[in-house]
Amino acid sequence: MSAPVRPITLLIAALGGEGGGVLTDWIVTAATKLGFPVQSTSIPGVAQRTGATTYYIEIVPVHERELGGRRPVLALTPGIADIDIAVASELMEAGRLTASGFITPDRTTMIASTSRFYAMDEKIAMADGRYDEEKLSKAIRDQSKSVILFDMAETARREGSIISAVMLGALAGSGTLPISVEDFEAAIRADAKAVDNNLRGFRAGLEAVRSRQTDAVPQGKRHAAEKSDLQSLEQEIAETAPTAAREIMIEGVRRLTAYQDPAYARLYLDRLRAIRDADEKSKANSRLLRETARHLAIRMSFEDVIRVAQAKIDPVRMQRVRDEVKVGPDEPYKIYEFLKPGIEEMCQVLPPFLAKPILRTAERRGWLSRFHLGMEINSVSVSGYLRFWLLAKLRRFRRRSHRCIEEQAAIQSWLGLIAEAAKYSEALALEIAECARLIKGYGDTWKRGMSSYRMIETQLIRRAITGAMPAALAADAIASARAAALADPEGESLARCLREIDQRKVYRTAAE
Repeated sequence: MSAPVRPITLLIAALGGEGGGVLTDWIVTAATKLGFPVQSTSIPGVAQRTGATTYYIEIVPVHERELGGRRPVLALTPGIADIDIAVASELMEAGRLTASGFITPDRTTMIASTSRFYAMDEKIAMADGRYDEEKLSKAIRDQSKSVILFDMAETARREGSIISAVMLGALAGSGTLPISVEDFEAAIRADAKAVDNNLRGFRAGLEAVRSRQTDAVPQGKRHAAEKSDLQSLEQEIAETAPTAAREIMIEGVRRLTAYQDPAYARLYLDRLRAIRDADEKSKANSRLLRETARHLAIRMSFEDVIRVAQAKIDPVRMQRVRDEVKVGPDEPYKIYEFLKPGIEEMCQVLPPFLAKPILRTAERRGWLSRFHLGMEINSVSVSGYLRFWLLAKLRRFRRRSHRCIEEQAAIQSWLGLIAEAAKYSEALALEIAECARLIKGYGDTWKRGMSSYRMIETQLIRRAITGAMPAALAADAIASARAAALADPEGESLARCLREIDQRKVYRTAAE
């Protein structure tokens, strides 16, 4: 009796709606046609992003007639360190497979897309919660026997196909299965659904692997400057700003011009002059200027209902949605936006003399947390588009709105603390600049972040600036308090951290 043939194990991780089941069916169909014993199972995820649907396939790479009447027993679930081929439709899903122990450097070929669909934890983080894609890619490479990484989502979009077809092409190009390109193409044709589009996606994935036009991590896109005012601001930065901060400052004026106008971007540069002077006096070698410039651009482009309206009808976004759902030139489609603004959000765009009495009355009567207006708006209908268009047009009045005036005052106070702290310590000034990470969003998110920042400002920052706390200790304390606030938006960790700092009795009066 000949030695038993070990089955080839293949694990697929795909997000909901990406055709992971279709990809599995194509592979099973091709293997079955060749007479290979094959079995597939699927484990549905919790949701489209919180958990991918996992598909597991085992293929015995010999024809059934060569088994002498024996029937192989195939596993229903994948085993740790027992995977020959792993396929993932998104980089984080490839990382999940790696972290779970399925991927091993002595056995597994990893085929994955470098595209990202951010997880809920990444989106709701108080600071930048995105995982480092370079580290993620490196971990995948280090733990795999061989790796194929490229942006399959972009390839699918370009070809008018679905990502599962590109994944199948990459799998065929890897040569890891005893199934020919022609057999895979026959499986796509046998499915009889969007055959031409799927074949284009399949061949694009195949060509990407064969030509080795792959990359580890997609690079960030840069916005081209279109207005002459913006070009003059960029030229000014290129001629006068320190090299270390130049790129950040250019991106800052681009962001703020798109957000508001060139005059608002000019305010951004004017505000940075005091920080640049403080940087030079503290001999920070542009570190303070660079970090403050980065956070200032984000703070000045705060989120409000005007910003939301701008984003909803952005032509780039509209086209991306059309591409994702494969809408033809003459085909009707709808995009429903689900909104639930409250009193605070609606008062953001009002002038202060109207917003303040409304907010006071609402808070006194307990309406702020109870009153929200649920809306479902088709943004590609005439009425729906006009609603967002009119809101976006309020941009010209934004700088006189209640929210903007509040934000500008808070920004000026924050910048003043940074400049003052730089007189004592570069590290202290940098930690205060980093506290901007606490303040983002609007509504409850903004209120929680601002509350945390004010606690740190009152109990640590201002005591350090007045000399009641040594600068070095203050820098460490602010860093610890900020980390606690970011880890727990509800504020319990921050309160506990501040109590612990106070109990250490690190404060000293100026006289002491």
